[in-house]
Amino acid sequence: MGRIVSTTIIGLKRANKCAMACDGQVTLGDTIIKETAKKIRKIYNDKVLVGFAGGAADAFTLFERFEAKLEEYHGNLPRAVVELAKDWRADRVLRRLEAHLAILNHEHSYLVSGAGDVIEPDDGIVAIGSGGPYALAVARALIKYTNLDPKTIVEEAIRIAGSINIYTNQQIYIETLD
Repeated sequence: MGRIVSTTIIGLKRANKCAMACDGQVTLGDTIIKETAKKIRKIYNDKVLVGFAGGAADAFTLFERFEAKLEEYHGNLPRAVVELAKDWRADRVLRRLEAHLAILNHEHSYLVSGAGDVIEPDDGIVAIGSGGPYALAVARALIKYTNLDPKTIVEEAIRIAGSINIYTNQQIYIETLD
C-alpha cells in the first residue's frame, strides 16, 4: 500500500464492541485548510464503520461504491470488500482515485487500496493515513496492557498520533458499533 499523508484513521474491535476514530485536519500541501473534517462514517444500517485517507472527492466516490456493494451482497462484508477492490483496480476512472479505506464490523476488519490490495489485519486493528502507524502502535499497546474499551483506545491513539504527526490534529471524531 502506498503512503497517504494528511490524516489518521484507527479502528478496532474488542469485547464485541467496535470503534473507529479520525482526526479532523485537511491539508493542501503543507497548509492546513480545514480542522473539522469527519473522515469516518457508519454505513449499511449502522452495521459497518468506514474511514478514508486521501482525497475527499475520491473518498466520497468510494463510500458510495462500497455502500452499493454492501447492498448488492446483502451485507456480506468480505464479498463487498473484494468486489469493490476488483472494480477499483479494473475501472479506468476508479483506478485513478488516490485513497485508502479502513473498514470494520463486529466480525471483520479490512484495509483496501486503489492498487487492489485487500488486507485483513491479524489483530483486527485498521490504521491508515500518515499518522496511522503511530495510532496503530498506541492501540496495540493499550490492547495488550489495559482493559480499556475500544472507544477510549481509538481516542487516545488519535490524540497521541496528533502529538507526533504534523498532518494529524486533536479534533477527534469517533463512531462506535455496540
